[in-house]
Amino acid sequence: MAATFAVDPQTLTGHVFPPQHAFVEPRRLRFFIETIGETSPVYHSAEAARAAGYRDIPVPPTYLFCLQGLDNPGSIKVLDMLGVDIGRILHGEQKFVYHRPACVGDWLTYVTRIAAITDKKGGALTMVTQETRVENGEGAHVADLTSTIVIRNPQHGGNG
Repeated sequence: MAATFAVDPQTLTGHVFPPQHAFVEPRRLRFFIETIGETSPVYHSAEAARAAGYRDIPVPPTYLFCLQGLDNPGSIKVLDMLGVDIGRILHGEQKFVYHRPACVGDWLTYVTRIAAITDKKGGALTMVTQETRVENGEGAHVADLTSTIVIRNPQHGGNG
């Protein structure tokens, strides 16, 4: 038996959200770098970053995902469309494919598409996979981000 949602999840597969924009601001990036304990000089000094071949201080691998969430509602949009309470979701999976560095001063554009919505464990769980293309202000392809959220469906034993 399928889970009950505000709309039929299959109608959302392929849905593309309006572009989201984020700026790689140096102070916010520095806070992130310090929080994760990154010690490489390229993340702390523009001179070291340039000596290593970057235009400016680059963003660490997971920062693109964090930056999207800081400046935009991200996964919340799909939950609103489905009528799902955020308390019923779990982080399922996250993947990154990088094409070029993003650096301090870049304006980034995120375009997210719902790639798949599938039920697991007899409807107890619904997996929502979103794919996001990230480009810099010059239209260059920076990265592809894939994230999967898991929705627990209490009426099917999803511990609601």
